Amino acid sequence: MSGKIQTAVRANAEVKKPSTMQDYIKVMQKEIAKALPSVITPERFTRITLSALSANPKLSETTPQSFLGAMMTAAQLGMEPNTPLGQAYLIPYNNKGTLECQFQLGYKGLIDLAYRSGEVITIQAHAVYENDEFNFAFGLEPKLEHIPAVSDHGEPKWFYAIFRTKDGGFGFEVMSVDDIRAHAKKYSQSYGSNYSPWKNNFEEMAKKTVLKKVLKYAPLKSDFVRGISADESIKTEISEDMYAVPDTYVEADYAVDDDTGEVKEDTPAE
Repeated sequence: MSGKIQTAVRANAEVKKPSTMQDYIKVMQKEIAKALPSVITPERFTRITLSALSANPKLSETTPQSFLGAMMTAAQLGMEPNTPLGQAYLIPYNNKGTLECQFQLGYKGLIDLAYRSGEVITIQAHAVYENDEFNFAFGLEPKLEHIPAVSDHGEPKWFYAIFRTKDGGFGFEVMSVDDIRAHAKKYSQSYGSNYSPWKNNFEEMAKKTVLKKVLKYAPLKSDFVRGISADESIKTEISEDMYAVPDTYVEADYAVDDDTGEVKEDTPAE
């Protein structure tokens, strides 16, 4: 339905200049209503949209197609972005010189998706600080023990995630802070962006990273896998099945030193 979005946007632009994101949403109301899941009314979707724009005004400068695509992705996943719930985020992203809106799962949204599968009864992710007692071992008899410090925790040193299935199976994964940063620099498209949750919610994003790693070994259903596929996506179409909408190619808006792995420059989305 990308063509319909573009046609509606062009028609709106001819009537009123400059157009706001709210104008574009009004133009697309009928298409939005068709694509929304039954649990979310168009009125509630509008409230969530206005709330997201209020939480991050920079989103109003992104392309309408990508913003609506990200909002519809969140809606079909049943998540409210950019709220204290930490389920999901909408990120302004400088994609090859164009400011677009990227959808990102939060770690709590990832946990919600895993619980919905019905296959797991426990999913947790934790930070381990310098003064905590922490021991783990892999192998034929894996073990994990974490005793948090009573006070003066220190800086985060490790992150780990665990799951236990309804049949009694379990798994865990451990990553150091250095491993987390290296992984994010390599795989997170918006790691270097000024608007990335890695900037303001490092611990939450670190928990999400180690959760994604451990849940590869959990017996989760295809709906979970489809939900994960929407993470860090930019979509410029609206569909009744947002999973079927192709992701726009994203070009990094920062450079990484090949030798050190450090971000060499950060090009803010102006």
